[in-house]
Amino acid sequence: MLKTQHNSWIQTGIAVIAIVLGFYLDISRVEWLFIIIATGLVLMAEIINTAIETMVDLLSPEKNEKAGRIKDLAAGSVLLASIMALAVGIIIFLPKLLAN
Repeated sequence: MLKTQHNSWIQTGIAVIAIVLGFYLDISRVEWLFIIIATGLVLMAEIINTAIETMVDLLSPEKNEKAGRIKDLAAGSVLLASIMALAVGIIIFLPKLLAN
């Protein structure tokens, strides 16, 4: 995934930033759980999206409306997971950053 998907580099970079911020801001165990789950869900969604896109390309190499819809739905799951992870990050980190 990291070799072929540019977005996975961005997602991994943001995950590293969240981990560094977690240590810097000394977040609680419960907050760590939410950060780990949110980060894991985004990366899992990206892996599944990559697998689906690869399979669709293999099964339907020519342009196909239904194949495109399948790819869009898979990409949408990554977007939803990313938005949820962003919300978790804002809820956990923003009050701590504003307090510093």
